Amino acid sequence: MAQNRRTKPNILVTGTPGTGKTTMSSLLADAAQLRHINVGDVVKEKNLYDGWDENLECHFINEDLLCDELEDMMEEGGNIVDYHGCEFFPERWFDRVVVLQTSNSVLYDRLSNRGYMGSKLSNNIDCEIFQLLLEEARGSYKEDIVVALQSDSIDDISRNVASLSEWVRSWQPNSIVS
Repeated sequence: MAQNRRTKPNILVTGTPGTGKTTMSSLLADAAQLRHINVGDVVKEKNLYDGWDENLECHFINEDLLCDELEDMMEEGGNIVDYHGCEFFPERWFDRVVVLQTSNSVLYDRLSNRGYMGSKLSNNIDCEIFQLLLEEARGSYKEDIVVALQSDSIDDISRNVASLSEWVRSWQPNSIVS
């Protein structure tokens, strides 16, 4: 058992691409005075990938290199990590795991507007329909820290930022982390 030295919590914001992770994370970082870590940007800036997936048009991230890169910041606390996956991050890093969810019609429009087509579009819609990221989060973290939040509109995002900001303000570090 290690002593938790963090004075601010770490939050993971996950969900299917197009659910509003980066928008909400950025707004929450400003509102709660936390650091926003966009994993996709870190992977690109630090070359933390092992190639390119032609089918999904994205990098194969090197999860070990990424976790090594983030370790010190996560131990320090006060971070919002924004990424569409979650099972490879150490459980001890996060005090709250937020899974953003979006209705299929809204998500379809958002992804189409980003230029997603074919299997990339249908795979992401299927991922949302079957709630794969919510199940992944529930399987990877303690149930009481995982929350699913709707993210269809600006009003939803505003409500989510307000409720999570309040959660951050009331957060108390645990004296012992297992």
